[in-house]
Amino acid sequence: MGTSVLSLRIDHDLLERLRHHAAKSGMSVQDYVVRTLIRNDFDQRFQAAVEETERFYGSSDSEDGDQVRPSAGIR
Repeated sequence: MGTSVLSLRIDHDLLERLRHHAAKSGMSVQDYVVRTLIRNDFDQRFQAAVEETERFYGSSDSEDGDQVRPSAGIR
């Protein structure tokens, strides 16, 4: 997997908050931002997979009350 450079112009107050969050996690700001983006990307892909599974197996309005929706317990 290759890497690319992403340059951001960011508000000073936001950068200070990111520095604070990164320091609490023992990380650099760069690592903290990358980890946050990866987690957000995973969450979006996971939610899309859940929605696709629900479309495949049918909606939660089905007559069979014994089935559990794939997204049960996901917030």
